[in-house]
Amino acid sequence: MQARSVLGRSTATWPSFARVMGRASWQTWWPRSIARRLDGVGRTWIMLSLAAVLPLLFSGGWVASYYAQQARANIRHMASDTVERVAQRLADELSGQLQVAEALAASTALDNGNLEAFRQAAARVLAFRPRWQSIELTTPSGAEVLRMPSAEIATLGPIADRPLVTLRVPVLRAGTLRYVLSFSMAPDSVATILKTAGAPTDWIGVVVDASGHIIARILGGGLQFGKRAGDTLRAAMARAPAGTYAGRSLEGVRVETVYRALPSTMGWTVAFAIPLRLLEAPVRRALYILAGVGGAGLALAALLAALVAHDLAQRRRDERALATRALAASEQRRALALDAANLGTWRWEIAPDRFDGSPRCRDLLGLAPDALRQSAETWQHATTYVHPHDCPVLQTAIRRCCHGLALECEFRVVDAAGQVRWVRMDGRLQEGGFDGPRSLQGVIADISALRRAQAERLALQRRLAQAQEEERRRISRELHDQVGQTVTGLSLGLKAMEESLAERPSHPAMRARLHWLRSLTAEIGREIHRTASDLRPAALDDFGLHRAVETLAARWSERYCVNVDVQTVGPIGRMSPEVETTVFRIIQEALNNVLKHARAHNVSVVLKQADEQLRVIVEDDGVGFYPDQVGQSGASPPLGLSGIRERLNLVGGTMGIESAPGSGTTLFVQVPAQPAAPGPLA
Repeated sequence: MQARSVLGRSTATWPSFARVMGRASWQTWWPRSIARRLDGVGRTWIMLSLAAVLPLLFSGGWVASYYAQQARANIRHMASDTVERVAQRLADELSGQLQVAEALAASTALDNGNLEAFRQAAARVLAFRPRWQSIELTTPSGAEVLRMPSAEIATLGPIADRPLVTLRVPVLRAGTLRYVLSFSMAPDSVATILKTAGAPTDWIGVVVDASGHIIARILGGGLQFGKRAGDTLRAAMARAPAGTYAGRSLEGVRVETVYRALPSTMGWTVAFAIPLRLLEAPVRRALYILAGVGGAGLALAALLAALVAHDLAQRRRDERALATRALAASEQRRALALDAANLGTWRWEIAPDRFDGSPRCRDLLGLAPDALRQSAETWQHATTYVHPHDCPVLQTAIRRCCHGLALECEFRVVDAAGQVRWVRMDGRLQEGGFDGPRSLQGVIADISALRRAQAERLALQRRLAQAQEEERRRISRELHDQVGQTVTGLSLGLKAMEESLAERPSHPAMRARLHWLRSLTAEIGREIHRTASDLRPAALDDFGLHRAVETLAARWSERYCVNVDVQTVGPIGRMSPEVETTVFRIIQEALNNVLKHARAHNVSVVLKQADEQLRVIVEDDGVGFYPDQVGQSGASPPLGLSGIRERLNLVGGTMGIESAPGSGTTLFVQVPAQPAAPGPLA
């Protein structure tokens, strides 16, 4: 429909504008010289103006579009009503004329071929039908039988000075076509109906016959007859009996046409064409209104935005001055805090590879003071005095920090005088701005005293562990040598008394009580032996770690009815007493954890010694747990795991846990097979 095409043209500028604005930022269409001069206040002014005007424009555009659509819909509805009304009136008019012609065709004069009587009847009809110009009777083959009056009459087109319209009705007798009755009439009545239809004078009304010739046409209040209808109308008539199409009139005016075929008229069609300028008029009016409202809104928004921008500019100047003073005070406090904490600051620009540090940082890294520096320093030059054994650790930490992780690294620095100090470097990755480079920056601190305190604490814990083991060994020996021998002597004495009473059958109760005391003494002896073994298993000192673990597993499995399987991968040689004792206590604590928490049925212990490392795996088929949730919500970690970690710290070992609910738990332990006693700063 043409209405849709008109709407598309009237609104096509908005999507195209939106597409252009979507592809380019405001700097591309705004002059660069002005864009460079626009500071924050100018941009604020523009954004406030747009924020005030755009909602008004959008709402106004929606209202205008709705109004235009309603106006065009009303025009189309009016055209459809006019076509319906004209079609009904034409159908009624032609129906009356055809009824008269059918009555004449039913005349009895034609039954017996009395043409004179039929002529008289036709003359009477012509007398009472002033619009009828002639009546003609022909055979089915087209041969003329009768014509009244006898002048030459064309079916459509000018006859002398006026056009005529011819209608035909069949003359049937006994179901056989005898004649064809035709009557010609002036199209004045059809034109009158078009003219009095109530359509606006700018509309074009037309009635067309089946062959595409114009029967009646009205344009600007005047009538036109006899022309051939346009190709667009004839194509629409052939396509559908009613509808709407867009095209051009015979005068070349762009129009939207509503047409409908008339029933019982041998293909007549009535149509009204509406010039598109009438349909576009509501759109133009809506755009004018929108432009006016938008201009007024823009002026008001510009005034309000100017006032708000001025206020914002003043506030920004005040805030900038306040921020400058606050920044200066913050820098002073920062420098004071760094001096109080004895920290150094550093910054490394990655892409240019330029390193810069405070005097304290340069002193901690063993670098020359700023006054003696010859040129800009690189990262490699800044880390010249890092201990060779700690360089891989620092490089790994730097790579992780370049990927967004925090830098937390402790390493040793050996200065030119050979003095060793421990330092801690902390930093963060700073992404470059619009033109700034990516950089790492942070602080550095001397932790030599902390490291010495940690070494002393570790040595104290090691001595304490050794003292505990020595005390365990002493208590175990005392239980075995003294208390155990005393209990054994008591058991032998009770046995002798029981044997002496056996010779006196008169005291059965006394014999039974002595038997019970002897059994109790034997049980006490076994408990003393088990306790002494738990305190310090003799197999650990005599046969080594492997045999001690097997003995522990056998006794633990027998006591708690849990199957324990001990396996070794390769030979397990003797290690230092400290390592063997630590690993044995770790396995003992792991079995206690299985008993307390796992509810397992089977436990597997694997020992493997390779690459000067002793690896221990303790696995159970218990209920399992989430290792990541251990110690969360402020709760302290389980004492068993804490004890294992503390023991591993004494020998430089590591620990890992794999577990999940319903999947059991696996403990991985790795310790050096022959650990060296570390010095305070080694």
